[in-house]
Amino acid sequence: MGLSSSTPAVAVQTTNASAHQTTAPPSGCPMHEGKMKGCPVSGEPSDPTCEKKPSSVPAHQDRAYEYVECPVTGATSERQNLDPSNLMPPPNQTPAPDQPFALSTVREESSIPRADSEKKWVYPSEQMFWNAMLKKGWKWKDDDISQKDMYNIIKIHNQNNEQAWKEILKWEALHAAECPCGPSLVRFGGKAKEYSPRARIRSWMGYELPFDRHDWIINRCGTEVRYVIDYYDGGEVNQEYQFTILDVRPAFDSLSAVWDRMKVAWWRWTS
Repeated sequence: MGLSSSTPAVAVQTTNASAHQTTAPPSGCPMHEGKMKGCPVSGEPSDPTCEKKPSSVPAHQDRAYEYVECPVTGATSERQNLDPSNLMPPPNQTPAPDQPFALSTVREESSIPRADSEKKWVYPSEQMFWNAMLKKGWKWKDDDISQKDMYNIIKIHNQNNEQAWKEILKWEALHAAECPCGPSLVRFGGKAKEYSPRARIRSWMGYELPFDRHDWIINRCGTEVRYVIDYYDGGEVNQEYQFTILDVRPAFDSLSAVWDRMKVAWWRWTS
């Protein structure tokens, strides 16, 4: 999901979807109340079980809010874009030497709570995504790609992750009593070539294999729970930048997960 060292699933497709949709201002903007200097911090949770402890976070998330564009100013400041240790832009926001066009360095805040933090995960910029693809061996000259394509790719990427989180929240609703403050995302990793048992069984039945897979680790009020997400091609991209069909479920790592899967399977069968 571009939220950590691995980039969440997104197919390189173009779309005729409309331009930016109207969204609420990022929480780092001046019109929001109760902000600490440099980064947004929400109020303290009222439930004592919701208390979060500070911990290490991925490097690219640590200064992510410096790149969340604010509608009031229109862009982040030059000073914020510099690494205070060497007064240079962070490496992952630096244009590649042979890059054919300029790409945005603006990053969008997600709706996904970050574990052990009052902040939320922040999505990669167009420039970060480009650099990540190059690092994985992508040759941009082999594709007919434009600035508009990169804009669309980021929108699709972000939408995929938002949908994945919504599906996780549906499962986590089964545990609302034990975790009233809700889950948060600890980390995740891509496993594109490690097909899940469910995906393999489906392929034996004649269905297509997913084009990507991720494992997301969430914090359920002190308990880490792993979710498996298979990404399937759903056809044309729609106006909401959606085309991926997601198969999200808790991994068989505990009796609790097994029981959740059994309950949901029964509900679906009898509904």
